[in-house]
Amino acid sequence: MQRRVAIIGVGYTPFRPITPDMSFKEMMFEAAQKAYEDAGVCPRKDIDAFVTCEEDFTHGRSIFNIHTPDNIGAVMKRIHTLPAESLYGLADAFMLINTGLVDVMAVESHSKASNMLTPDYLVAHAMDPVYNKPLGYNPYFIAGMEMNRYLHDSGVTREQCALVSVKNRANALLNPDAAYGDRIAMDDVLESETMFWPLNRLDMSSPADGGIVMVVACEEKARDLCDKPVWVRGVGWCSDAPSLETREWGEAVYARLAGEMAYRVAGVTNPRIEVDFAEVDDTFTYKELQHLEALKLCAPGQAGFMVEEGATQREGAFPVNVSGGSLGVGRLDEATGLQKVLEVVLQLRGEAGPRQLEDVSVGLAQSWRGVPANSGAVAILSNE
Repeated sequence: MQRRVAIIGVGYTPFRPITPDMSFKEMMFEAAQKAYEDAGVCPRKDIDAFVTCEEDFTHGRSIFNIHTPDNIGAVMKRIHTLPAESLYGLADAFMLINTGLVDVMAVESHSKASNMLTPDYLVAHAMDPVYNKPLGYNPYFIAGMEMNRYLHDSGVTREQCALVSVKNRANALLNPDAAYGDRIAMDDVLESETMFWPLNRLDMSSPADGGIVMVVACEEKARDLCDKPVWVRGVGWCSDAPSLETREWGEAVYARLAGEMAYRVAGVTNPRIEVDFAEVDDTFTYKELQHLEALKLCAPGQAGFMVEEGATQREGAFPVNVSGGSLGVGRLDEATGLQKVLEVVLQLRGEAGPRQLEDVSVGLAQSWRGVPANSGAVAILSNE
């Protein structure tokens, strides 16, 4: 029988465009200390195993995860090192606790994007080395092509996409940890510099630094240690076709299949009714809309109308990316998924401050690994 799993502690640093005053090791340490204090645990005595999610290339060194144990209290302890998006790390902890081998785990991920001098070259290195990389294009042309196909297939307009940027950057003004809060208008987005047609500069999220650690536990430990556990009701993940030549350009297949898996595990049969709010990947404006449709949180082709009518606003019928999302908080590399989970946890614990939603009990967090990947994960969380 499946064990119930809960998030019992969270710790994080502010999310900033640049952090010259803090190394990535200090960032990991600060987030871990806050998480353990929040959960009321000692890593040496109480945590059975750890998960860290990072990609070597983003740190410019191989076997990066050798730096992790010292900074999160995992020396001489079991640790899983995942070169994957951090929501996969939560799924990993969820499954390990369900094996019965461990009762309490910590999940860590962080971004030190400001250390990267040539991020576009790094992303290009992930492209197919035979068919795509030799073309020498900036890899973000993929997002422009996908956006164009999505707009064509769905009927969503560039104006509706622009409203996503307006909404999320405004939401970030209520988040003291967000890096890119701003008050802009739709015309500001549409008239900003064209980057990868039809993507404009304000359609794209910007990188940020930050660290996040979460403590996850089985039901027995969660009830013993925590007054406000947030239950991980279900997780799902999917890696779609990796090649540009074989993927489905107009639909986020990875999000649809990951969502279906998470709903099945969580026992959710009608996500539009049973889920109260969502934090979905919005690396680009069109991605928020594409992901809402893939996750069946609205009918196909209706996501644009949702944002246009204000349904996805903080005060709307179905709030989306109240934290500010990646457009407002910043893109945190592999830690982006945990940032989505973090906001859901804070909302369900009633600790989101001025952006707190009323009467919410079930939230959804969804991640995408970004260009040129075609993979992502989903988690369904509840405070009941």
